[in-house]
Amino acid sequence: MTTVFPSSPEFTGPAYTPARFEGDVYDLVVEGEVPTAIKGTYYQVAPDPQYPPMLGQDIFFNGDGCIHAFTFADGHVDFKRRYVLTERLKAQREARRSLHGVYRNTYTNDPLVSGLSNSTANTNVIVHHGKLLALKEDSHPYALDPTTMETLGTYDFGGQLTSATFTAHPKIDPVTGDMLCFAYEAKGDATPDIVYYEIDKSGRKTKEVWIRGPYAAMIHDFAVTEHYVVFPLMPLTVDLDRIRKGGRHFEWQPGLDQTFGVLPRDGDAKDVRWFTAPNGFQGHTLNAFDDGHGRVYVDMPVASGNVFPFFPQADGYVPPPETIMSRLTRWTFDMNKAGNSLEASSLTDFICEFPRSDDRYMGRPYRHGFVAGLDPRRPYDFETLGPPSWAFMNFFAHVDLTTGKVKSWFADDKTSVQEPAFIPKSAGAAEGEGYLVALVNRLAERATDLLVFDAQHLDDGPIATVKLPVRLRMSLHGNWVPAV
Repeated sequence: MTTVFPSSPEFTGPAYTPARFEGDVYDLVVEGEVPTAIKGTYYQVAPDPQYPPMLGQDIFFNGDGCIHAFTFADGHVDFKRRYVLTERLKAQREARRSLHGVYRNTYTNDPLVSGLSNSTANTNVIVHHGKLLALKEDSHPYALDPTTMETLGTYDFGGQLTSATFTAHPKIDPVTGDMLCFAYEAKGDATPDIVYYEIDKSGRKTKEVWIRGPYAAMIHDFAVTEHYVVFPLMPLTVDLDRIRKGGRHFEWQPGLDQTFGVLPRDGDAKDVRWFTAPNGFQGHTLNAFDDGHGRVYVDMPVASGNVFPFFPQADGYVPPPETIMSRLTRWTFDMNKAGNSLEASSLTDFICEFPRSDDRYMGRPYRHGFVAGLDPRRPYDFETLGPPSWAFMNFFAHVDLTTGKVKSWFADDKTSVQEPAFIPKSAGAAEGEGYLVALVNRLAERATDLLVFDAQHLDDGPIATVKLPVRLRMSLHGNWVPAV
């Protein structure tokens, strides 16, 4: 490689310096004890660019997808890391340089990649129908072999996808095993079209509903209950003229309401209802459920303003991070009432994101939630580390939605925490009885650990620390897959 990465925060420091490697480590060092009941693989993906950005600068979300697999068996943990061999990455390796420009803007790419998929496959990774699917919401998934992690190619469920894009946050129905999923900008860049799919556990599409949103906007995550689907449109809108002129794909609209489309799962496009709330930034969905009588509840972190500094408003303004309030929020939609208003209530009084629940209760009434949080009052080693990086979080929390009680674990003044994932103690264990796993960045040591907690005793700290002999770049999402 004859060029170097920029010295900007997006490409430097212990969390964001690209790692750029593939490899295997058999039997990682464990401090403490990994319960032998944990059997399966925790898959997780990071945007990790192979080459410095073609335009000299880029955003974190535009890195090439690299998957981490932590396989647990008999108290031991093995590690495997592989890049998703996307068309984009293969073209870059052939040219030995970056060929891609502005995030999600093919008009700024090198002509060498004209007509190739722009997907980085870098946002989430799940297993469905025997395939490991690497997901990016601007494109179809990439399929990999779950054991070898060999890339098999783009995947459209055997020609069943009719949309140009596909969500990075599908849900798996815990009763049927069906994948519940959607796509936004479903007919291409800046189109307001949304499609909802249901795909059974054998990979067969059983439902497809097309709806047209009020405008083209980011719908990063969505919510599903037993009887409804909820699409949260962020005030991050898309304009085709701006893209064609080489501009950003998304732009924050400070005067635009949050908008939610609620679709009955047994309905079609004519049954969608649109609800609005004051301007804000919806985060990822913790969980959702309905009461069977037309009241729908969606729990997600919501911030008071734009938390993506790389997608500013038209004049370039981004609010200072310390001015933005973020709370775990419950939205209530009453399908029995006329109008487009909804209720909002706070479930926590602290900044949080990357929420997870017990997936066996996805779409059903539930009690236990787990989040990564930020407490700016906690100690932080500014002298050693400098200012915190974007998306810095410093503790984990267990939220009991029934009692309101919160248990938390603060890392230390030199550690940032990432998204947790929940592992049941057994198939028949009570809700929330199990373990949390999560990566943490040891910023001063420039190291990465995988922590294991007893989920009901999070405040006691990790019961096992799985040590990696290499540093991983900051990652995004992942999921637990039990051994069969």
